[in-house]
Amino acid sequence: MSINRRKFIVNASKIAALSFTPFEKIIASKNNKMIPANFKIIVLATNWGFEGSLDTFCAKAKGEGYDGIEMWWPMLKKDQDELFNTLEKYKLSIGFLCGVGDEDPLLHVNSFKNMLDSLIKETKQKPLYVNCHSGKDYFSFDINSQIINFTTERARTSGIPIYHETHRSRMLYAAPITKQFIEQHRDLRLTLDISHWCNVHESLLHDQKQTVAMALSRTGHIHARIGHQEGPQVNDPRAPEWETAVKAHFEWWDEVVARKIKEGASSMTFLTEFGPPHYMPTLPYTQKPVSNQWEINVHMMQVLRKRYQAS
Repeated sequence: MSINRRKFIVNASKIAALSFTPFEKIIASKNNKMIPANFKIIVLATNWGFEGSLDTFCAKAKGEGYDGIEMWWPMLKKDQDELFNTLEKYKLSIGFLCGVGDEDPLLHVNSFKNMLDSLIKETKQKPLYVNCHSGKDYFSFDINSQIINFTTERARTSGIPIYHETHRSRMLYAAPITKQFIEQHRDLRLTLDISHWCNVHESLLHDQKQTVAMALSRTGHIHARIGHQEGPQVNDPRAPEWETAVKAHFEWWDEVVARKIKEGASSMTFLTEFGPPHYMPTLPYTQKPVSNQWEINVHMMQVLRKRYQAS
């Protein structure tokens, strides 16, 4: 009996291993013949939570098959030199993050302008985009609009796409306020990290479809993290309990990609951005993360390629 029981356990494990995960169900049901042969996605790795040198990070990202990296613009010359030398060494593209933390509105705006101007002036490799952590949720509409107006002008004169992220604590922290900014700023373009809105609105946004559609129409770059009604990051998107949230996010991303293709774009950028603790849930007392951040992000990168690249 014990032998049969062991065989049963082994066979059950094999059956479970062959079962489709939510991601695999999505891939299996998707016809990527709709993706033009000349359209490609550019998938970047985040150094958020990576423990190790810049060289080690870039080597690992390149080895996994990433096209580039996204990281904060370094203000020090020595850090800039190290970054550009490393990007050249591994032949990686770059997308920059830009944002400041000043609590005073006027100081914040000035610091932000200085950082972005430094980036545009000092960069030795043209970035794919600049992703802005813009303003504060408690700044006035007019103050936050100053940042949008400034970035619109700098995008025009530099030729670098500049996006504003839908992010908690920043100006685009919620769907209704973002709708107001979209209506008032025709050139506003977004980095869509819609996981934040799922958390803020405690829903998968089924009751704000019109506003979400407006945001999707302005999206230039996507942060591919899966959020849910009670948090900005599921513990592991491969787990079956998150299937509804996974499907919702891919439906939003599908719409952005379809729009890009319709507009004649040749590419679309994604960042795989599942984060470390405490974005990643942890066990009590030990604070051990319940999943492997790097492994999940690589899995996301592979799924994105299968879904959005032509056969």
